[in-house]
Amino acid sequence: MSLQQIDAGMLSRMFLAGAKNLESKKEWINELNVFPVPDGDTGTNMTMTIMSAAREVLELGDAADMQGLCKAISGGSLRGARGNSGVILSQLFRGFTRRIKEEESLTIPVLAEALDKAVETAYKAVMKPKEGTILTVARGAAEKAQALVEDGCSDMETFLSTIIAHAEYVLSQTPEMLPVLKQAGVVDSGGQGLITVLSGAFDAFLGKELDLSIKPSGGTGSGKASGQRQAEAQMEIKFGYCTEFIIMLNKTFNIKTEMDFKAYLESIGDSIVCVADDDVVKVHVHTNDPGLAIQKALKYGALSNMKIDNMRLEHQEKLFKMAEKEEGKAAGQESGKAARAAEAAADAPPKDFGFIAVSVGEGINEIFRSLGVDYIIEGGQTMNPSTADILDAVDKVNAKTIFILPNNKNIILAANQAAELTAEKDLFVIPTKTIPQGITAVINFVPELSVEENEANMLAEVEHVCTGQVTYAVRDTVIDDKEIKKGDFMGIGDTGILAVGGDMTAVAGDTVSKMMTQESELISIYYGSDVKEEAAEAFRAQIADRYPDCDIELQYGGQPIYYYVMSVE
Repeated sequence: MSLQQIDAGMLSRMFLAGAKNLESKKEWINELNVFPVPDGDTGTNMTMTIMSAAREVLELGDAADMQGLCKAISGGSLRGARGNSGVILSQLFRGFTRRIKEEESLTIPVLAEALDKAVETAYKAVMKPKEGTILTVARGAAEKAQALVEDGCSDMETFLSTIIAHAEYVLSQTPEMLPVLKQAGVVDSGGQGLITVLSGAFDAFLGKELDLSIKPSGGTGSGKASGQRQAEAQMEIKFGYCTEFIIMLNKTFNIKTEMDFKAYLESIGDSIVCVADDDVVKVHVHTNDPGLAIQKALKYGALSNMKIDNMRLEHQEKLFKMAEKEEGKAAGQESGKAARAAEAAADAPPKDFGFIAVSVGEGINEIFRSLGVDYIIEGGQTMNPSTADILDAVDKVNAKTIFILPNNKNIILAANQAAELTAEKDLFVIPTKTIPQGITAVINFVPELSVEENEANMLAEVEHVCTGQVTYAVRDTVIDDKEIKKGDFMGIGDTGILAVGGDMTAVAGDTVSKMMTQESELISIYYGSDVKEEAAEAFRAQIADRYPDCDIELQYGGQPIYYYVMSVE
């Protein structure tokens, strides 16, 4: 007979199992990111968020009570939150633990109320909640829980399994809520991450034998030694072939058939997605024998859109690129110098104003320093700093009022969370979404004006900045009706894909042209670590010829992955 209540010991085990399950599937979740950029990081951000809490839970040991466990889960995830998906996950945990912390054990009605509180808290944390995301999946789970309570459900195993099944259904519908997901042929990556956590927790509830050991933290910073990163990455490739196809059904494929098929896929692999829609079934599985999955699928119908990738070979390429990036990260030492300088100034009287900026690339870091930024957090799209990283930076800036420039839309929520957790200093987050917006914000700071006047001025000036970034595609997809092939260059603007093609310079030029308006006066170009100075100069000359009435600025950014970061004002 299964448990009908969940005590602190079981909840601890379930939380750790959910964290481990997410960690094991983080690369697959990264691959679900809509934009086929080489730095999709939803799975990584959610994993680092939950692992921050998991380490605190593990330190409590077997004697933890509900209140101590809730404090570890909530506090650890809040401080460790990275990226929008990580912050939302931490807010779900925050709301959930608020409801249960005074309980000795959790009943079905209490769990339903806690899920509802989790959703309420997470929605409040997001300024403009968007449906078709992790929020929608969480709300679907909470609503199903409430419905089960109203229907008199009294069996905990049935309660939990039904909630997860409904959450999976809601996830399968996210492409119908967000057209960009449907075009890309993926479900929401954050929602998939949440279901991965819930599924792992349910396995623990069922009493499955699980490895709940947690690796020690490498510190609060975003970076890792390349050897450690490679060793971890090598361990993740348990099944070597990413296998995808669509079954064009010619036989009945009901719920039981679907469950049997999923069970078979689980017996030969992991990272399984099986979504049935009328007369087609979309299948994704990581396995060491794609033929077994294909043979089984042929029993239900004909196959189309077949795709098999050798992940071990692709992984070796990634490791090679990682090594190249590590060699170029000597600039990260500069942030250490800034930290030491900040510590040396700690005994001086506090300044009225200070600045913290998130930045990446030796050249861009130096630009921010030259503009008076006190502390630079190394980070960005490839390595989102956590709330704890931002709080650590706040401690090192000796100022009464500190402006934070996230310079990435995926870091704004973490910055806001840091502001909420800081009582000793006044923190103002200027929600800059790109590096050029951050540079514009700090340029328009006027020391003689009040905090409120400066905040208003910076916000207003940031609105005039259009940003475009040029990188490459890591997979085939369709976005905004643009067909993108693996290896294509892409110009990504503030609202989506602006240009796609096989010539990097041409794509960069097209990206600029899409940002131009009749009022445009200034074009700024920051070239990355993979672009030679001569090539950048030639590109600047080309843009100058095309727009003779505009001022053109070219500066070395040194940023990885993005060949050019450009702005038009």
